[in-house]
Amino acid sequence: VQLQASGGGLVQAGGSLRLSCAASGRISNWYVMAWFRQAPGKEREFVAARRWGGGTTYYADSVKGRFTMSTETAKNTVYLQMNSLKPEDTAVYYCASNSGTLEYAAGGYHYWGQGTLVTVSS
Repeated sequence: VQLQASGGGLVQAGGSLRLSCAASGRISNWYVMAWFRQAPGKEREFVAARRWGGGTTYYADSVKGRFTMSTETAKNTVYLQMNSLKPEDTAVYYCASNSGTLEYAAGGYHYWGQGTLVTVSS
């Protein structure tokens, strides 16, 4: 599985961005797709995850109600719609995948995209 994230940029606080993660390779419906982020000097943290084939989406408390993760299997793409952005959302955002259990730790994912930088100015 190869993943490529895009869509990052500079936005003012309160604004919106939509990140995309293009996936290629053999992906089955039970694969878990996830978004993580890593701010400067901090560890990589969980943002959201769901199975490729659908079902419940799980969010970090810090983004619940503001971010929405979705999948468009026809385009082999995963999205992260980010609204009401805050300066503390500034980070490099990564998409990730594994073929098993939905994990909240970065170490549980086998496949990673290259990351896209989101900067939120105050």
